[in-house]
Amino acid sequence: MKLSKLMTRIGTESAFEMLAKAKALEAKGKSIVHLEIGEPDFDTPKNIREAGKKAIDQGWTHYCPAAGIKDARAAVAEYLSKTRSIKVSPEEIVLAPGAKPVIVFTILALAEPGDEVIVPNPTYPIYESATYFAGAKLVPLALREENGFDLDLGELEKVLSSKTKVLVLNSPANPTGGVVAEATFEKLAKMLRKYPDVTVLSDEIYSRLVYEGTHHSISQFPGMRERTVIVDGMSKTYAMTGWRLGYAAAPKELVAAMEKLAINTYSCTASMVQMAGIEALTGTQADVDKMVAEFRRRREVIIQGLTSIPGVTCRMPKAAFYAFPNVKALGVPKVKELADFILYEAGVSCLPGTSFGCFGEGYLRFSYANSVENINEAVRRIKEALPRLKGKVPASKG
Repeated sequence: MKLSKLMTRIGTESAFEMLAKAKALEAKGKSIVHLEIGEPDFDTPKNIREAGKKAIDQGWTHYCPAAGIKDARAAVAEYLSKTRSIKVSPEEIVLAPGAKPVIVFTILALAEPGDEVIVPNPTYPIYESATYFAGAKLVPLALREENGFDLDLGELEKVLSSKTKVLVLNSPANPTGGVVAEATFEKLAKMLRKYPDVTVLSDEIYSRLVYEGTHHSISQFPGMRERTVIVDGMSKTYAMTGWRLGYAAAPKELVAAMEKLAINTYSCTASMVQMAGIEALTGTQADVDKMVAEFRRRREVIIQGLTSIPGVTCRMPKAAFYAFPNVKALGVPKVKELADFILYEAGVSCLPGTSFGCFGEGYLRFSYANSVENINEAVRRIKEALPRLKGKVPASKG
């Protein structure tokens, strides 16, 4: 079977590839500590589960409008209006089976061959994959540790042009756990006035998992609401990864385009899941508060553990549930080889920074969406294995 050339332009998410490697080792009897997948290890809150069950019993098991059920769109609009201090109408909302579809739909609807999409690097790999799939040109924007993994507006201004159609922002960020500072957003909003054709794709899926300060959205700043696509969803905040429910707030003409793309791909998002989503947004947030408090505790544990390893340094992440340690001092030229060594020799599954772009070289990503006991065990195993690194993995000649 000969696949189309289009398939050569689409990428993947290597977290699932590493998970498959780890599962294969487990099947052979090896003990693995999983710190690769960005998935909360908590159960979906009971009130949300009960709402989903009730929705099934009430007959929410049929097709619904492609953009989402009216009440669900209204709940999302009200939630975004409240949490971002902006005005969002239900007609500006699209619900989807996860946040990925609305990310891909935004880029497909706005960018074509000859256009440019500016994407932070390192960052979530689906932005890059969707850009290539659309046939547009990817323009990477380096996120540097010495800048706290914030945007460098000087570098951004150098790559902005009349060809730029989409600027991707991810704050709070995967994989760095960094956030864009309020002052940076303010300056960025002023800068973008010179580029009226640029639409901002603002992925805010970790908006509720902020440990220092408060969440800010580019949509809150003058002139940005009408040219920003806000992406968010239920997976991270409400431990609903398997439910598949994400959403976007976008200008109405883009909502219409996303609706058409939805009809051509998945028809609609599961009705009973949308009803559970209403409960997630409007019901008690007590379980969310508990999860955030626990993630904050784990953040302290994993950073203390990683920085106790000789040759490893790590900034304290401000949000999300990822640690992004600098491992350059270990002398391994390709961080992918180091990640494989840690998996096979230490039984700890993590991701190489290059899974998130070329500027991730020299870093690893650990998800601390796991218990304190497992985090401590992972650190212990890595410490024990690293003396065996010499001879197992090529050392840097530099």
